[in-house]
Parts: sequence; C-alpha cells; structure tokens
Amino acid sequence: MSAIGGEPGPATESHELGQDERAELERLRAEAAQLHSRGVARRRRIGWRTPVAVVLIVLGCVLAPVAVLGVWAGNQVSDTDRWVATVQPLIRDPAIQNVLTDRITNEIARQLRLTAIVNQAAAELDSRGLPRISSLLTTLAPQIDSAVTGFVHSTVHTVISSQAMANAWVQVNTIAHKSLVNLLSGRGNGALSTSNGQIVLNLGPLITVAKQELVARGFSLANAIPNVNPTVALFEAKNLGQAQAGYRLISNLPIVAPIVVLVLLGAGVCVARGRRRALVGAGLGLAASMLVLAVGLLIARSIYLSSVPSSVLPSDAAAAAYDAFVHFLKVGLRVVLAVGLVVALGAFFTGPSRTAVATRSGLKSGMERIRNFGERRGVSAGPVGQWTYLHRRILRIAAVALVGLIFVFWGQPTAVVVIVLVVVLLVLLGLIELIGRPAAVPETAGQT
Repeated sequence: MSAIGGEPGPATESHELGQDERAELERLRAEAAQLHSRGVARRRRIGWRTPVAVVLIVLGCVLAPVAVLGVWAGNQVSDTDRWVATVQPLIRDPAIQNVLTDRITNEIARQLRLTAIVNQAAAELDSRGLPRISSLLTTLAPQIDSAVTGFVHSTVHTVISSQAMANAWVQVNTIAHKSLVNLLSGRGNGALSTSNGQIVLNLGPLITVAKQELVARGFSLANAIPNVNPTVALFEAKNLGQAQAGYRLISNLPIVAPIVVLVLLGAGVCVARGRRRALVGAGLGLAASMLVLAVGLLIARSIYLSSVPSSVLPSDAAAAAYDAFVHFLKVGLRVVLAVGLVVALGAFFTGPSRTAVATRSGLKSGMERIRNFGERRGVSAGPVGQWTYLHRRILRIAAVALVGLIFVFWGQPTAVVVIVLVVVLLVLLGLIELIGRPAAVPETAGQT
C-alpha cells in the first residue's frame, strides 16, 4: 500500500538520484569547458611573449660583439696612452728587435755608401802612385763593407735593447698611434702612412738614437748619416678604405651600441613569461657571443699572418704586432664574457630549481652553524644582528648596487676585476646572512 499510496519506493529514489548526478555532471562539464575556453584564450593572449622575448635576446647577443668592437674602436684604439702601454713591451720582443735591427742597419749602410768610400780611397791612392795598395784596397772592399756592416748591426742590436731605445720606442708609438687614428679617420698621415698597399711606420727617431750611439762608440763616420725617415711595414692596406668606413661607423657609436644591446636584452627579459630563465639565457647568450668574437679574432689573425709576405714582415713579428693591436679588444670581450656568466649563474642560483634551493639551503645552514658556534663562545652581533636581519633585503640590494657602481666606474675593468668584484659581493652577502639573526621569541610559562 505504501508503494501504491504515492510514497517513493527504492527504484524511484534511485532514479531521481541518477538524474541529480547527471545534472551535476553536466554542470561540471559546462564549467570545465568554460574554464578550458578561458585558458585557451589566455594562452592565445600571452603566446606572443615567448617568441618576442627570444627574438629580442638573440638580437642583443648578436649585436654584443658589434658593441664591444665599437667601444674598442671608439675608446681604446683612440686612447694613445692605452695603446702605448700595450705596445711598449714589444721593444723587448726578439722578433721585433730583429726586424728593427735589420731595417735600421740597412738604412745606415745605405746612407754610408761604404763601397763608394772604399773606391774613392783606392782611386786617391792610385793617383798618388800607390797602385798596388789601391788594387789591394779595391779587392778587399767587399770584406771591409761586410765588416763595417756587421759592426753596425751588432751595435744597433745592442742599442735596440737599451733603455734609450725603449724611450724612443715610446715616442715613436705615441706619434704613430695618433697618426693611426688620423689614418683610419681619414684626417691625414704622420708617423704612419700608406705605401705600396701597406701601412708603414716611420723609423726616423730610432735611427737618430742609433746614430748617436754609434758616434759615442767611436764610429765617427756615422756623423755623415743625414736625417732620414725609412719605414717598416706593419699591416696590409688593401682594404684601408673599408677599414676607414668601418672605423667611422663604429667609433661614432661607442655609447649607443652598448645601450642598444642592454635595452634589447632587458626588454627580452621583461617580456618573457619566465624572467629568471630568460635572464639565464641572456647571460649565457652574451657569453657565447663573446666566444664567437674570440674565434673571429683567431680567424682574422690567421688571415692576416698568411697575407703578409715574409719579405715584408716575418711571421713572428707580424704575430706580435697583431696581438698588440687587438690586446684591449681581447680584454673587453673577456670582461663581457665574465659578466654574462656571472649574471647567468646568479639568476640560476637564486631560482627555484632543486640544485639552487639545495645550494642556498646548504649555505644558509652553514652560516647558522658558524653563528651558533660563535654565540656559544660569547660572540654575538646583538642588536646589530637583529637590525641586519630586519633590513636584510635592503642590505642585499645595496651590496649588489655598490658592486655594480664600482664595476661601472672602474677605469679599465678586466676579467680578473670582474671575478674579484663577484668575490667581494659574495663576501658581503655572506656577512649579511651571518650577522643577521631574528629576535629571540620569549617562552610562555606553562599553566599548572
């Protein structure tokens, strides 16, 4: 009767519950579909961020070598003092000493005209009725010429290694570097000039020093040497026009090019969805671009050495000249490479990866053990430690900013300077972590 009387039986109740479940299921499906559509729309809205960030970072890394070349050309190549400091050790290089000795000796021998002097003396003896002595002198003329040339060569080589020649070398290179800048900028020549498709260096001041030394050693015949300006080839000038155009283009952007690179890299990091990962990529990309530039310098070195005939400049001397010319360029790329690696490592080890978290935890626990060890022996920072702990974030930012300012205003930073500054920064951050200690929480007395 109860079933007939209208009260729901078990079958009816089960049927109604099934309908409710199906309705709930449909509602959940609708919500899931709505959430999915929102997720798709959101991904479509932000999907542009990753490719744009990649393009910006890649452009920044590609232009980084151009920026380094621009700074080198605009600041380092144009800085005469820096150039002189670079090439000054070359006067101690045996290959350069041999080249200079040969060039100066040949010029002095050419100006002395020893063969002509011997022949003139022989003719004078013959006119005075001494034909046999005259004939003997004529026969020995080559040996006399060789002996005198050998004496001049050994004397010049001694002079080349003297302090007087080192001073003259500084003088020559000071004038030559100013002339190089004028040559590349198209403002004229000076100690450096172009001749037969080559860039040549004026040796006049060096010959003056050698002449004075010869006279001081009793070789008075050297007084007959006039003031001459022979040259020695340094570089091939076949592409001088392109070099001048490139120099003007790059030297006009010594500040703009680095700023463009920094803006591109910064914009790429800001646009990226994972900024920390993008910063790691930017740092590694910057370092990789410097490696590419270093490889390019090696290739250029090989091309240059193969293009210079040994009769113009021996390969060892040409290699020494090239290495001196690009010295500060190598210093610059090493600095940028070190900065790129430091930025990448810093971004990685401040990130959420398991390795980074484990490293930070290990360092933190180590600092705590050192602090606890000191406190057990009565060494405590006291209120200073509590203040340091409360302001630890500001202190970290200040430490990074301080080291960054030191790097920016350092006159001529090197890779070693970068490493030292990073070590100083790590020490400062370590001290902040070591000194900082939270205030002790007072213990509450238990109720009895």
